[in-house]
Amino acid sequence: MINSTVDDNGHAQIPDHQHHCHCCHFDSHNNNNNRQKPIPKCLPKRIILVRHGESEGNRDDAMYTVTPDYRIPLTPKGIGQAKEAGSRIFDVISDNGTSDNWKVYFYVSPYMRTRSTLREMGRAFSRRRVLGVREECRIREQDFGNFQVAERMKVIKETRERFGRFFYRFPEGESAADVYDRVSSFLESLWRDIDMNRLHHDPNDDLNLVIISHGLASRVFLMKWFKWTVEQFEYLNNLGNCEFRVIQLGLGGEYSLAVHHTEEEMLEWGLSPEMISDQKWRAHANRSSWNDKCPWYLDAFFDHLANSDDDDYDEVKSNFSD
Repeated sequence: MINSTVDDNGHAQIPDHQHHCHCCHFDSHNNNNNRQKPIPKCLPKRIILVRHGESEGNRDDAMYTVTPDYRIPLTPKGIGQAKEAGSRIFDVISDNGTSDNWKVYFYVSPYMRTRSTLREMGRAFSRRRVLGVREECRIREQDFGNFQVAERMKVIKETRERFGRFFYRFPEGESAADVYDRVSSFLESLWRDIDMNRLHHDPNDDLNLVIISHGLASRVFLMKWFKWTVEQFEYLNNLGNCEFRVIQLGLGGEYSLAVHHTEEEMLEWGLSPEMISDQKWRAHANRSSWNDKCPWYLDAFFDHLANSDDDDYDEVKSNFSD
């Protein structure tokens, strides 16, 4: 069984026995068990989620009635957005041109608008910077059915708002929960690629993964990564065209949105104050202390937990007798 490089809570993990990746080197050789374990350098420094540029479907819903969703192209505005996004992402991963030891690997949805977005973004990068690119069907757009009749889709989307965005399944299509399942499968494959060094990454270079996808797929990726609840997902706002989110590895070995993004940005995206507090903690956290630092996560599921078996014994017992 292959050891995951990152566990289900998004924590960098050090394998307990032989590791399949030949690129892992460690920052120190301190065997003191009381100290934080070093982080393998094979871990990506950043994972950047990008939504495609403006498409003809974004501009005019009628496009979906005559063109299959996967074949809808970018608008001229969307092409410009993609070029600008490539330049902005180059600035992020090169630290505004001050860093030289970095490489980038791309994953892209198979839809025309995402592939075109990647093509235009790629103009910002030289060939020597790009480790590779892979088309990945599991990060495609939510399936809304085949050709979409405008009036019918309006009624369906109104029904979705009443039912709930995560669990509502489009007739002949998918729910956000379905997208979550395939994005989760993609994440497992991604970490196997890293664990076995299938990306052929030199540990002397910072590895940056850029995933060009769609609004919903990006949101459920974040939901899976940070273990957000369905209720928390429902409050998230969609990414704008060519907007991106940077998940970056903090000094303590946790991945966080707060390394690159501001609190104001996260509020605009729909993160609650508790979620933002967690992101800030992750930006500087020690990998071994997660369970001690997330009472808000427990509070989302329990109305009351005693601090110890002896605390509030009478109150707890009275709750059972009510």
